[in-house]
Amino acid sequence: QSELQLNYYAESCPNAEEIIKQQVIKLYNKHGNTAVSWVRNLFHDCMVKSCDASLLLRRVKGMESEQESDRSFGMRNFKYINTIKEAVEKECPMTVSCADIVALSARDGILMLGGPRIEMRSGRKDSKQSYLTEVQNAIPNHNDTIDLVLARFQSIGIDTPGTVALLGAHSVGRVHCVNLVHRLYPTVDPTLDPEHAEYLKRRCPTPDPDPKAVLYSRNDLETPMILDNMFYKNLLKHKGLLMVDQQLTSHPLTSPLVEKMAADNGYFHHQFARAVLLLSENNPLNEDQGEIRKDCRYVNLV
Repeated sequence: QSELQLNYYAESCPNAEEIIKQQVIKLYNKHGNTAVSWVRNLFHDCMVKSCDASLLLRRVKGMESEQESDRSFGMRNFKYINTIKEAVEKECPMTVSCADIVALSARDGILMLGGPRIEMRSGRKDSKQSYLTEVQNAIPNHNDTIDLVLARFQSIGIDTPGTVALLGAHSVGRVHCVNLVHRLYPTVDPTLDPEHAEYLKRRCPTPDPDPKAVLYSRNDLETPMILDNMFYKNLLKHKGLLMVDQQLTSHPLTSPLVEKMAADNGYFHHQFARAVLLLSENNPLNEDQGEIRKDCRYVNLV
């Protein structure tokens, strides 16, 4: 069993967490959307098998990349994870795992977005393989049923309040028209506020948007870069962008939680912090199963 612990690098690399934090702040000040990417990275990495940085592996001979899955559509800023890794490597070569960089950058990114402070353990190891074929079964899709989404999270130990809170990460960032148009064309989804639907049609004017074009809507028009409970308030006004999000208001298990989180930002933050912690500790690898990658994009050459 792998032993994650607070301040895991206290002796081997005492400045590790501070270096990661400073890099996250620097990147956020330059490109604010990096903070949103760090949160999404954690979700996409930890839901697939383990929090093991398998997400970061590039396609090489004999290995596919999880980034090629359609579930990874719209993910970006991977190159800046290497920026963080290089800064840590300078201080302590081959000591800090890419998996810990994924987790700790998400923790610090959440804070930059006005979210809760999370005491996160470290000591994760990096995967020696990628799991492209597993991604479809592990990462819920934007139009999945709530029951399926709850089951996926339950399978890694996250309960219903935790799942509803994690979907609140959609309070920040944006959604590409590719994932929206089925709610607008040929007819508008009746669960969508008609005025909001008109706004979305202006953002997404055709039923077949080019996936490579910059065509999107922000999740939350009022506080687009603050991780707050506006997401739930918008759901109650029928302004959820993704099918899966809007369904939260009509499912008997989740609708009372939407009401509670919409009414109380502190409750949302508490549940979000608890769920992120559980997510970040999903099935860590032990010494024999994993390694500390020198470059987050490739496994080490033996």
